[in-house]
Amino acid sequence: MDASEWQAYPAMLPEAEIVAVDLPGHGSRLAEEFTGEAAVQTIRLAVDGARPGQPVILAGHSLGGYLAMLYADRHPGTLRALVLIGASAEPVGALAGVYRRFADLLPLVGAERMARASNAVMRRLGAGEQSLPGAESYASLPAAWQVVFDECRASLLEQVECPVFLVNGQFDQMRIHARRYAEAGEDTHVITVPRATHLLPITHPDHVAEVLREALASGASRGAPGARLTGLT
Repeated sequence: MDASEWQAYPAMLPEAEIVAVDLPGHGSRLAEEFTGEAAVQTIRLAVDGARPGQPVILAGHSLGGYLAMLYADRHPGTLRALVLIGASAEPVGALAGVYRRFADLLPLVGAERMARASNAVMRRLGAGEQSLPGAESYASLPAAWQVVFDECRASLLEQVECPVFLVNGQFDQMRIHARRYAEAGEDTHVITVPRATHLLPITHPDHVAEVLREALASGASRGAPGARLTGLT
């Protein structure tokens, strides 16, 4: 997945400036090596690109959600709201094992076969063809998820002072520790979208847009209107 996941949202949220960002190794930046430092720096540049006094709301889905909370922990005070979609599971235990096996399989079966298998699952979950990543997009996933395994825990939210919105589909395994994440943050809001899966930004854009609208309103109440919404996947 890449920044194209956010392409429907500017029309749905005309009150905001929406900036969708490709992380290293994804979308328009496939040739770049993925590292945690490079990803956080990419987010920082996007946040710093806001106009003087413009509130910034950072939203991330899946990998983008974990990296968004990593950014928020390292750069406190730079955000007016943080929206984490499908990123409320600690990367430990059986869940981590699933992703580690995925990473181990990639060099054995090849990116093409992995893309075909993964995209077939995503189609069944409701993703359209335009949302499916190509084989080349899978190459950076082992390095990306290693950063999540090593650095991303609910405790990252302990120092985040802005409102945090934890958004998950009812049938998404990535919400299994939502309570832990909610308790870690100072001002958290838990939203579960009925009958949605991990792909809810694609399959349930109206629900996600409503949460983003609430986050934008939260940011506006703390500063100037016309917030900048930065989206990560």
